[in-house]
Amino acid sequence: MSVVEKVIQQISNPGRDSLIPILQAVQEEEGFISRESVIEIGKALDLPASKIYGVATFYNQFRFSPHGKWAFYVAGGTACHVKGSAGLLGRIERELGIKAGETTRDGIFSIEVVACIGACGLAPVIAINGNFHAKVKPDDIPEILRNYRNKSEEAGK
Repeated sequence: MSVVEKVIQQISNPGRDSLIPILQAVQEEEGFISRESVIEIGKALDLPASKIYGVATFYNQFRFSPHGKWAFYVAGGTACHVKGSAGLLGRIERELGIKAGETTRDGIFSIEVVACIGACGLAPVIAINGNFHAKVKPDDIPEILRNYRNKSEEAGK
């Protein structure tokens, strides 16, 4: 049984009004919303895939590709923005060769921009798999990336 089938079975009387909870549950199970899941949800709810993508892309909580082993969350809230989070994001994107919302080809890193991490006093702040890095400067990014690459290499041994 597929993830979508399991999710839909758990919803009483699934219909168009169930789309967001279905997408949330599928993403919770898969880690993202796959193309196959979109098609399957469409068939189950009698909705075109374009409608499902339209709803899912409206909300920034939904992803269409898996996170990397190390998911970088860059806070874009007021405190972080004023303290330079846009520069951090730009540096991370340049160093990794990807944009926010993407994952590196090797599956090691992904970048997400979030409204707030809840650590405004530490601005600008980034979180990597729940580990917070406070008062980060763009020049700190290469060393942070190197540390996480090293962790990946050590885990692979």
